[in-house]
Amino acid sequence: MLAERGYAVVPGPFGAAELPSAIAAIDRAVAEAEPHQVHVGSTGTNVRTGGLLDRAPMLATLFTHEPLLQAACKYIGSRFRLSGFHSRTVLPGAQAQALHQDVALGSDGWPLIGFIFMVDEFSDQNGATRFVPGTENLTSMPEGLAAGHPAEERACGPSGSMIIFNGSVWHGFGANLTVKPRRSVYGALIPQQARAARDYQSSLPSAVWAQLSGGARKVLSGA
Repeated sequence: MLAERGYAVVPGPFGAAELPSAIAAIDRAVAEAEPHQVHVGSTGTNVRTGGLLDRAPMLATLFTHEPLLQAACKYIGSRFRLSGFHSRTVLPGAQAQALHQDVALGSDGWPLIGFIFMVDEFSDQNGATRFVPGTENLTSMPEGLAAGHPAEERACGPSGSMIIFNGSVWHGFGANLTVKPRRSVYGALIPQQARAARDYQSSLPSAVWAQLSGGARKVLSGA
């Protein structure tokens, strides 16, 4: 489905018994964030929090999930690394995000494979991410379509699911029409030689690095 539509919804890496602990770790990492790691969207309706891995090394399981690694190998090649890794909370009453590309075709950081872990269920009502299939090969967006597109699809799924997507496909979270926040964790894999949003190998505390698996270290370093 990733090849045909630019995105795919797959089961996440945590089993039913592990999922509550993973969600609790995400919530703690968000609650303990430093002020400079918390960014409120321009419209004030979504909150992005960084530094998750520093406080919850177990979350490396997300970016070493086998379907994600397979997609990265297919579209990026054998050498890639983690760029961004943060939580996003879409607040109640939030309007839909403008459609956008994470990286334009052929620009620095392309090709990019993004992933979104659904902490909460993604539904039509609470702001599930919208994708426009077939747009990953387009270099620009026509004017007037940023707010929505007649061919857009919502990537819905239960808590614990993961979206894997081509970073060039047009996408954006939907409107949250409910009274509850909708939580997720977002990350991106990019070519090893591209400039990452954060150099995790050099910036992670040594105590955190020591807890990571060899596979996680490989993804962080691009080795």
